[in-house]
Amino acid sequence: MGKYFGTDGFRGEANVDLTVEHAYKVGRFLGHHYGRDHKAKVVIGKDTRRSSYMFEYSLVAGLTASGADVYLLHVTTTPSVSYVVRTEGFDCGIMISASHNPYYDNGIKIVNKSGSKLEAEVEDLIEEYIDGPVDRIPLATRENIGKTVDYAIGRNRYIGYLISLATRSFRGKRVGLDLANGSATSIAKGVFDAIGAKTYVIAAEPDGTNINKNCGSTHMENLQRFVVENQLDVGFAYDGDADRCLAVDEMGNIIDGDLIMYLCSVYMKEKNDLANNTLVTTVMSNMGLYKALDRKGINYVQTAVGDKYVYENMLANGHSIGGEQSGHIIFAKHGATGDGILTSLKIMEVMLESKAKLSELCKDLIVFPQLLVNVRVKDKSAVGEDPVVKELIERLESQLGADGRILVRESGTEPLIRVMVEAKSDDLCKEIVDKIVEKIREQGHELDE
Repeated sequence: MGKYFGTDGFRGEANVDLTVEHAYKVGRFLGHHYGRDHKAKVVIGKDTRRSSYMFEYSLVAGLTASGADVYLLHVTTTPSVSYVVRTEGFDCGIMISASHNPYYDNGIKIVNKSGSKLEAEVEDLIEEYIDGPVDRIPLATRENIGKTVDYAIGRNRYIGYLISLATRSFRGKRVGLDLANGSATSIAKGVFDAIGAKTYVIAAEPDGTNINKNCGSTHMENLQRFVVENQLDVGFAYDGDADRCLAVDEMGNIIDGDLIMYLCSVYMKEKNDLANNTLVTTVMSNMGLYKALDRKGINYVQTAVGDKYVYENMLANGHSIGGEQSGHIIFAKHGATGDGILTSLKIMEVMLESKAKLSELCKDLIVFPQLLVNVRVKDKSAVGEDPVVKELIERLESQLGADGRILVRESGTEPLIRVMVEAKSDDLCKEIVDKIVEKIREQGHELDE
């Protein structure tokens, strides 16, 4: 990871860590970088945060000042930006969003012409330009100054594409959607309605400050209650930019990314559509997923955390499905990034083609108890290098043996160390997590609030 760009773009608190000057310079660099031998075309989408408009205007100013033409999708999802870039000949795409983070954060996600995350070497060049003492990029003049184009039609084409993927009508199905007061509010209900579902929505009134607030894929309790109270067949929750999806079955149980990958992989294998008979996961996936895959005779590989790394592995090895426990699921046949709405359509396909309830499709996967605790720290790398912390973790891992695991890793976007433990019981998970967190504090790594 670089100084500004983490695993999912340039992210931070708006006008604190990520400023309008940063956005302007990102635009200036991209307009010049992609416009060296032709007039660059860049498409921009944004989520519903109050600061997203501010960053949109700053990016547009920088891009057009460098001579690029900019096409605005307005409020839309991250995967829609990826889709438009790769299908309509853009040089790159930008999504303004901090995903599942609170409203006061924001981010700049950049995708290349293939619709996947920007190459690290280009991110390094952007960072070098941002911190450079002299602005070496020339300003466009006269007819070379870029233009701005309203491009809502691009978002509409993406909606049409999603609708075209349905293998059966959803008629007769009662579906609940938690739109997280975010990007999905411009797309999701219309898609489900068009395919025939009776669609019910919550968290569908964004006001600029309520994105992800007690709603969406990071706060599932409202959707769980909503599905049960309204006797719905299934519920889907997205995050702020709708590249994640978690589900709720008809009984109100949460179906996380591991369960989604399991049921989709099993279905794809039955349809001879599971390339290399392999699912790509990250190191955060539950042990229960791997044991269930073993029983089904499905292979799996692990990557570092981040759908960027999942997709890189899928692309390099020709795998057809991969994702994260958090709900980023990638279907290589349809996209280059996690797509929450697409994932929900795929779950509907499995339910309809299997003629089964969602709870029945997941019954063979027994999830190991898991506990994840985030610790705010002064220096993430210092925790990983601390010999006292490392010795404790190694000793606890030895005690767990094959009946559990410990994963301590750095957050890619925040000053956090994530401590995750899986074991045979919730009590044992808590006991081990508490020991590790306490040792991190004893060693003086915790960041005082």
